[in-house]
Amino acid sequence: MFKKLAPCLKGYGKYALLAPITIIFEVLLEIRIPFYMSKIIDVGIANQDVGYIARLGLLMVAVALLSLLCGSLSAFFAAKGAMGFGKGLRGAVFHKIQSFSFANIDKFNTASLITRLTTDINNTQHTFMMLIRSFVRSPIMLISATIMAASINKSLAVVFLVAIPVLGTALIVIMLMAFPRFRKMLTCYDRMNGRVQENLIGIRVVKAFVREDYENEKFDKEADALRAAQLSAERVLICNMPLMQLVIYACIISILWFGGNMVLSGTMANGQLISFISYVTQILVSLMMISMVFVSLVMTRASVTRIFEVLDEEPDIADRQTDLTVRDGSIEFRDVSFSYANDPENLNLENINLSIAPGETVGIIGGTGSAKSTLVQMIPRLYDCLSGAVYVGGEDVRSYSLEGLRDAVSMVLQKNLLFSGTILENLKWGNEAATMDEVIAACKAASAHDFITSFPNGYDTFLGQGGVNVSGGQKQRLCIARALLKKPKIIILDDSTSAVDTATDAAIRKALREELAGTTTIIIAQRISSVSDADKIVVMDDGRIDAVGTHDELLATNEIYREVYESQKKGVA
Repeated sequence: MFKKLAPCLKGYGKYALLAPITIIFEVLLEIRIPFYMSKIIDVGIANQDVGYIARLGLLMVAVALLSLLCGSLSAFFAAKGAMGFGKGLRGAVFHKIQSFSFANIDKFNTASLITRLTTDINNTQHTFMMLIRSFVRSPIMLISATIMAASINKSLAVVFLVAIPVLGTALIVIMLMAFPRFRKMLTCYDRMNGRVQENLIGIRVVKAFVREDYENEKFDKEADALRAAQLSAERVLICNMPLMQLVIYACIISILWFGGNMVLSGTMANGQLISFISYVTQILVSLMMISMVFVSLVMTRASVTRIFEVLDEEPDIADRQTDLTVRDGSIEFRDVSFSYANDPENLNLENINLSIAPGETVGIIGGTGSAKSTLVQMIPRLYDCLSGAVYVGGEDVRSYSLEGLRDAVSMVLQKNLLFSGTILENLKWGNEAATMDEVIAACKAASAHDFITSFPNGYDTFLGQGGVNVSGGQKQRLCIARALLKKPKIIILDDSTSAVDTATDAAIRKALREELAGTTTIIIAQRISSVSDADKIVVMDDGRIDAVGTHDELLATNEIYREVYESQKKGVA
């Protein structure tokens, strides 16, 4: 665990080291104060020596101030080290997620990943701060105070030594019972966050169907499940504090009883009893702090386990370090089969064989669930095929580095996503070095320039999260323009003109033919008109290629294509 987490301290390790060092000095100074107090009572006050009392009193004040300074420095260093550790751990988890393939991301739902990046890392960060401060301070205080107390009266020290095994046994039982309950509680957090995320993303649908009450009920169920899980976990932990206090008070009462009798019999001085009680209090408070750290560790263990699940996840698409570049936009599928479940008996694509020449425009059409999107996601290796191979530019896609391959392929996905920022910043995702002339040319090709310039701030118009302040059709055109700016060898439009009218669709296709004369273009569409002028059209059916041909050839020979064409023609009529 420490080996995995140590790199997260990079740049902040000195603070994590200084925190325990300064806390050690604080303890060593603080442990002297009861000793000086006993001397003042037994020597200074007993002998009426004002000078002795003043000297030791000033020394006590100086030691207390130095102890306070060391404690303050330790708190500062611990906070800085813990915040830095949290930043490093959060960065490590986020960077790991960025390396995931689609298949890896499918294993973790989005809400769960958000909880791991927030709640779980916050828990871990808090416990780390306790470890480098309280978990260093308490054992040293425990040992030092025990030595000082035993040096005053060994027989009286036996009282609190009996309490330590009792507390240790109780703490172990509490830890074993609490861990599974906290793990269940964090799973409930995932479900509740998932419900919130789903509701916020689909808030327009909720409003349109007047389903607020229904969504409120679903949220209340998840929140109630979380409350029940929290109560179940806390019921175990709340036993810790009363047990600790019971033992502490029992120890103090016992010491007062036995120590008081010793004072009356003359075998122990008043100052020694007072300082002994101070040391015992320090010992028992240290035990309480150690128990709190262990309780925190129990809670954090569940969080760390979940964080490690992300860090230990191996991307199923291995990247290669190679300078091999994509020569052209040719594509070939050779006996490609694929399964989302990685199961040869449950295939989503089966025995796909298809060749696409450089610069060709290829349309792909088929019913819902026919695996059109799955097919094209093989090209930039968003998924890897289960068997067979996909070739781009004459080379197996697995021979390229992921960056080299994906730089040559622009893809406009079905879900058009824009990020918070200006329109220009979103467009330059395609090419950070693009000039303004290139940006405008790409937007004109995507029929986006006119509506962009109609905004008061033009290309500097700020877009909300997900592009909520533009329409679906405008969002699609911005995503197409962003893809065009990459100047790729292959461009894939996955049903990316479904939200625009047929006239705009035709204008975009005309511009693409002119702008991307040498670029291989793949268009997935539901409308026949969007692919009718393609060089060839692929008809998909239930994960297989049913037919390949031109519009006229498929009308004459393929029943599926003809049925789609006739139904759309009838709809227009």
